[in-house]
Amino acid sequence: MKHFITFLVLIISTTFFAQEFNTKKGYVAEGYDVVAYFSHKAVPGEKKFTTTFKDVKFKFSSKENLETFKKSPNKFIPQYGGFCAYAIGAKGEKVSINPKTFEIRDGKLYLFYNSWGTNTLELWQNEGAEELQKKADKNWKKILKSKS
Repeated sequence: MKHFITFLVLIISTTFFAQEFNTKKGYVAEGYDVVAYFSHKAVPGEKKFTTTFKDVKFKFSSKENLETFKKSPNKFIPQYGGFCAYAIGAKGEKVSINPKTFEIRDGKLYLFYNSWGTNTLELWQNEGAEELQKKADKNWKKILKSKS
């Protein structure tokens, strides 16, 4: 019976916590304010404005943004756990991001890799963002499924 209960708890926890997040530097979006992105600004968060949601930490640049997030957190969470949207779409791979490189598309936040002369936001836009987004949605489901 003890093993059955342990197994059941494991199944339930992986079902509800299967989503993975890119928490480089200890925070989602490398500590940038996920609410500020929706004002088309990449703003680093401050430690004094921190919260935890879905077992990961988020930083905000102001108390107002922290409170806005708390009211509707799912609205502000980056797509694909905060990994590079282009890499998820093009290759199904989790790649780090540059928190200053982002796009708001259809009311959702997408983050991108931008370093060493490669700006994946530009690739995303030039290669067809809509099609890459569809591929990324499918690939992300596969990634999450493989972790559960």
